[in-house]
Amino acid sequence: QVQLVESGGGLVQPGGSLRLSCAASGTIFSINAMAWYRQAPGKQRELVAFISSGGSTTYAGTVKGRFTISRDNAKNTVYLQMNSLKPEDTAIYYCNADIRRTGAQRGDYWGQGTQVTVSS
Repeated sequence: QVQLVESGGGLVQPGGSLRLSCAASGTIFSINAMAWYRQAPGKQRELVAFISSGGSTTYAGTVKGRFTISRDNAKNTVYLQMNSLKPEDTAIYYCNADIRRTGAQRGDYWGQGTQVTVSS
C-alpha cells in the first residue's frame, strides 16, 4: 500500500506565500518523477510543476518565476513553494508520484488534494 498525503494548503491574501508538502508512505522501493497539479471549479486539471528523479524541473507558464518545486528523497516528500500568490491560483492542489513499490512494478499515485484559496 502506498499513500500520498498533501498538507500546507489554506487561505492566504494576494501576494502571500504558502508551502505545500506531499509525503509518500508505504512499501516504496523507489520514486521516479513527482509533480503538482491543480484543478479549479469548472476547469480541467492542469500540471503546475514537475520534477524528475535527477532534479530537472518544468513549470506551467502561469506560475513560472513564482513557484518552486523541490524534493527530499530521504523523506519521500515533494514540496511546492508558492510565492506572490494570485486569486487565479485558487484551486485544489494534488501531488502525483511515479512510484515503484517493493516487489512490484511502477505506477502513478495521487494524493487527495489540499485546498488553496487566495483572496483578500
